[in-house]
Amino acid sequence: MLALYIILSLLIVFFAVVIIRTAMFTKKPATEVFENEESFDKDKVIENLRTLVRFKTVSYRDHEKEDDKEFEALIASLPKLYPNVFKACEFSRLPDRALLFKWAGKEVGEPTVLMAHYDVVPVNEEMWDKPPFEAILEDGVIWGRGTLDTKVTFNGVLSAADHLISLGFTPKCDIYFAFSGGEEINGDGAKNIVDYFEENGITLGLVVDEGGAVVENVFPGVKEPCGLIGIAEKGMMNVKYETKSNGGHASAPKPHTPVGVLSKACVKVENHPFKFHITKPVREMFDTLGRHSTFLYRMIFANLWVFSPVLSLLGKTQGGEMNALLRTTVAFTQMDGSSAPNVIPPKASIVSNIRLNPHDNIDSALEYLKKTVNDSSVDITLLNGMNPSRISQTDCDAYNKVAKAVASTWKGCLVSPYLMVQCSDSRHYGRISDKVYRFSAMDLTSEERATIHGNNEKIRVECACSAVEFYIRLIKQC
Repeated sequence: MLALYIILSLLIVFFAVVIIRTAMFTKKPATEVFENEESFDKDKVIENLRTLVRFKTVSYRDHEKEDDKEFEALIASLPKLYPNVFKACEFSRLPDRALLFKWAGKEVGEPTVLMAHYDVVPVNEEMWDKPPFEAILEDGVIWGRGTLDTKVTFNGVLSAADHLISLGFTPKCDIYFAFSGGEEINGDGAKNIVDYFEENGITLGLVVDEGGAVVENVFPGVKEPCGLIGIAEKGMMNVKYETKSNGGHASAPKPHTPVGVLSKACVKVENHPFKFHITKPVREMFDTLGRHSTFLYRMIFANLWVFSPVLSLLGKTQGGEMNALLRTTVAFTQMDGSSAPNVIPPKASIVSNIRLNPHDNIDSALEYLKKTVNDSSVDITLLNGMNPSRISQTDCDAYNKVAKAVASTWKGCLVSPYLMVQCSDSRHYGRISDKVYRFSAMDLTSEERATIHGNNEKIRVECACSAVEFYIRLIKQC
């Protein structure tokens, strides 16, 4: 009986602690905002974006497929589109289609870098409802490849600067505009710009590139729009699994064919996901957005010390975006076997695309895969990859500047750090700065996000103008 009383007492204490922690898990003070409205020539902003979209700056890993004239034509158009920028800023070109502008500030201090890329992914024109490179403006929407990724921010940065220069504005410290023409193929343009900063001893105080956006219905129990600022991004690696045999006719197979062996390896990896880790970006997102969630979710996020296993289990069984935030993910994407249905292949292979949690790296992931598959007949090799980025600070003026510009442009949104699960050019900047932030200056619906790299990419006119507002507010703080 005494043991029962002790157990009941412990349970009461446990539940009391959980409830008290939940009750104390209240909303943080709202991000400070600028109350003023920004006025600029919105028609010019839209026409400039349409002009940029019309250039077929499609990048390919096979450079022979690229049309270099289109890239050069876009670059040649910039002085006419943004004349004040070219009057006030130094412009230089670096290898691999890298463009760098320097806007000199009034004081000596750590400069800001605002990034974008002007190359786009290929299109299947037959699958589009409207031509992807004509920038058709219809019903307040601009259609075209690159409208979202990322000619909108390319235009946003330069339009904001062009407008402010026309008003006689000069930034406090130097501002650089750094643009890549090969981001979609992991080109070296951004890397070359970082090399330039490093070689010239330039210490950066703030870097902003594409990444999160203002989105809705992305966090459990939160109804408000969320402005997500990436403070790190996952790594990426492509891994090949290959096995060999003597081949032969399919009429008399051995118990396990190469395809069967690889299928077993695939199932092992899928049934044994990488370990669950709550890293700094995710912990800070839970701590920020979780406070605005429903009571049940607030109880979970306020008491991760006890409910982490629940999140891990949900991730394992359901996958999806939440799981991608919490562990290294593996997606099997390619298979190669026999060229004929009645022939056992002498070798077969599968490929997986892996997104690395900041807790993991390429070497540790390969080791885990080999241990999990545990089959000497399966050769597991790295095709290519990159480790997770450096994690940036959030308790600093640099992050606060970005957060304030977000909150001021999209009033009412909840600003939060997060972990970006895709890759961007900004990863190169981690070797020279821990103040690198990933925010695509747009408010996007789930349907709009789905058109990035897909068919019928398009952007609302007001969304393209909001990007300019965001950069005006950010630049004024720099």
